[in-house]
Amino acid sequence: MQIGCAVPTQNRFVFQAKRPNFASRISPLNPLTRVSASTQTITPADTRNHLSNLEKLLKKQAPPHQSDPQQPQKYSDNGSPENKGKGLLEGLNVARLWPEMKAAEEMSPRHLNRLKQLLSKPQEYSPRNNIGGRWREYHGSNDWAGLLDPLDQNLRREVVRYGEFIQAAYHSFHSNPAMSTVEAPLPHHVALPDRSYRVTTSLYATSSIGLPTWVDDVAPDFGWMTQRSSWIGYVAVCEDRREIARMGRRDIVIALRGTATCLEWAENFRDLLVRVPGDEDSTHGQAKVECGFMSLYKTGGTHVPSLAESIQDEVQRLMHLYKGETLSITVTGHSLGAALALLAADELSTNVPEVPPIAVFSFGGPRVGNRGFANRLTSNGVKVLRIVNSQDVITRVPGMFVSEGVDQKLRESNVKGVLDVLDNNMPWAYSHVGTELRVDSKMSPYLKPDADVACCHDLEAYLHLVDGYLASNCPFRANAKRSLVRLLHEQGSNVKKLYTSKAKALSMKLDNGGIPPFQSCLPKQ
Repeated sequence: MQIGCAVPTQNRFVFQAKRPNFASRISPLNPLTRVSASTQTITPADTRNHLSNLEKLLKKQAPPHQSDPQQPQKYSDNGSPENKGKGLLEGLNVARLWPEMKAAEEMSPRHLNRLKQLLSKPQEYSPRNNIGGRWREYHGSNDWAGLLDPLDQNLRREVVRYGEFIQAAYHSFHSNPAMSTVEAPLPHHVALPDRSYRVTTSLYATSSIGLPTWVDDVAPDFGWMTQRSSWIGYVAVCEDRREIARMGRRDIVIALRGTATCLEWAENFRDLLVRVPGDEDSTHGQAKVECGFMSLYKTGGTHVPSLAESIQDEVQRLMHLYKGETLSITVTGHSLGAALALLAADELSTNVPEVPPIAVFSFGGPRVGNRGFANRLTSNGVKVLRIVNSQDVITRVPGMFVSEGVDQKLRESNVKGVLDVLDNNMPWAYSHVGTELRVDSKMSPYLKPDADVACCHDLEAYLHLVDGYLASNCPFRANAKRSLVRLLHEQGSNVKKLYTSKAKALSMKLDNGGIPPFQSCLPKQ
């Protein structure tokens, strides 16, 4: 095979940028070659053409692909490993020699075609890879060991899919936030992102405190902000046979939105630890949780039951309805919803006999309880995957402003006994629970490095970061699949100006058959 015809001999090993302040550099194809000063240089465009031609030639005689243990393994529809023919350059992982250059090149705002694709593509639904044979692993049976760093592609899609269930809860609430104080509420309409699921019941959270009546007189149009009970989420169950076969079980989802009303914010700040009702087993320490979270979870409204009662009754009803089938319970929530998700998982695992496997997927969740509560969840078999943005301050409260890594080091030192005493006696001795998937908004090529607090805690920003995450030591992946439409719509001020300006230029072409408008940020149902 002759490769000299694709890459001229005199140009094979040299790359020199056009800018005069850049020195010539060694080609990534042969990093051991010494470059002489008299060697002729080529342009970046020529280099890309040569590499493309070389790829095409070598691809014709590519050897059998050997899977890289550091890369996620793809699976076909029948659950078997998927091995498609790949070029020799990809098989040798030559791209790893210049990942930063490749990522910057493909995601540069100068490339309008790439940006146009991310703005025009529709939201993706649940993954189509068959995970039936490994569903327990993806549901956390092994605490997601070996799936997080690098991030398994099927787990990435599962995490994003459960995050979109929460987005549906936000959208449904804000489309009709007010709730009558004189009669029972009507069922909420929820446009689910995955149409293989059906909503079976609505969920309401009620505050144990109230605001003076004159507040509604001052701001009558914002009465929903001061109401004690509010719609906070839903229970849904998968009913599509093909999807059940793909996932390997019938999945029951409990989705909970974050803080939206004044009284929910007020409950968030009631951060003293209180004992979990009915917890008499102190084997792992007395379980305690935040007072405000427990109030919203346990308090019943005038015309609606408590969140705790609604969840437990509906889960038991569905378990009886689908008795004999393989079931799973997935509780997912963002911010306040993530905190309530832990309380729901704790109560289901404690009070419901023969409960199916329970997993919690939480986004930007605060600390909820003390170490005794964390140990109680773990001993009950509840699996928790916490998706955490390093720049999100909400994930570091309430309690001491200390990371979990520092806390773990202290507990491995000589002061462990002192910390154990503080856990049982301090009113702010909080502890996280579960396995952590850490992302970082500073790694996104689209978001500003100094993005504000609201952006770092925003759910769409979380899903954007999860979709782009490769591994802890790798940059944001260049082939991220998630559309940028909603991110631009909700966090435009935190997106880099180069991208917003290009997006605006593209949006001006809508009348000529260009990309869809930014307002079409929800998947079509």
